[in-house]
Amino acid sequence: MYKLSLNIFKFKKIKVRMREKLSVIIITKNEEKNIKECLESVKWADEIILVDAFSEDKTIEIAKNYTNKIFQREWTGFAEQKQFSLKLASYEWILSLDADERVSHSLKQKLLYLLEHKEELEAFDGYSIKRDNFFLGKKIKGCGWNKDFQLRLFKKSKAKVTERLVHEGFEVSGRTVKINEPIIHMSYRSIDEVIKKINYYSSLEALEKSTKNKASILKVIFYPPVYFIQHFILRYGFIDGVHGFLVSFFHALTKMLVQIKIWELQHKTYEER
Repeated sequence: MYKLSLNIFKFKKIKVRMREKLSVIIITKNEEKNIKECLESVKWADEIILVDAFSEDKTIEIAKNYTNKIFQREWTGFAEQKQFSLKLASYEWILSLDADERVSHSLKQKLLYLLEHKEELEAFDGYSIKRDNFFLGKKIKGCGWNKDFQLRLFKKSKAKVTERLVHEGFEVSGRTVKINEPIIHMSYRSIDEVIKKINYYSSLEALEKSTKNKASILKVIFYPPVYFIQHFILRYGFIDGVHGFLVSFFHALTKMLVQIKIWELQHKTYEER
């Protein structure tokens, strides 16, 4: 008979760290050019919620390779679509992305670290994440784009969407902090895309402001050069060369279009409205 010594069995107390679960929410409409890279960057998440406004391209077909939680809903505006996606999320911690955004490798590592260290994660109710913004394939360092932080990681129970037609975002009731590891934002891929977007966004901004601000010829004349100088000179857009000039120019053009469209809305007859 051999005596087996219990000493050979050394039991060590192993601390198992439970990772917090994460829901990613995304809204889409005809985003086949962007959605694959976006979803690829968050495929490690515990859940991906995609709310689609009945895309007519391959957005849904591509998305099915990454998630089975795809919901279609008629487009009712950015804020309402995002609020709807927020309600569908299963977990307390939410990461909100736009289809033209991607989680960088460094941000992925940062998020995984926070999710694995609950005591650090729970110290705040929301995290504003830096965005690296690209224009025609080039990362823009000036124009104020280098200081772009967006509240994108937050507790579902503490969050709500701001009620705006354009430039909507999330707000949390509680403490927030910044994360420097970036979201990659592929904002504009072509001049044609720029024109379409600023026409759409300027219409929404004009509609939002038309009941509060009165348009005038002075605003139409002076706003564009003022905003161009602000972006290109004061916010160092010139360091990005031609790309910085174009960003500043299109920003100024947007401001001019907003004022013209406000004027148009305010001078329509009752029958035209």
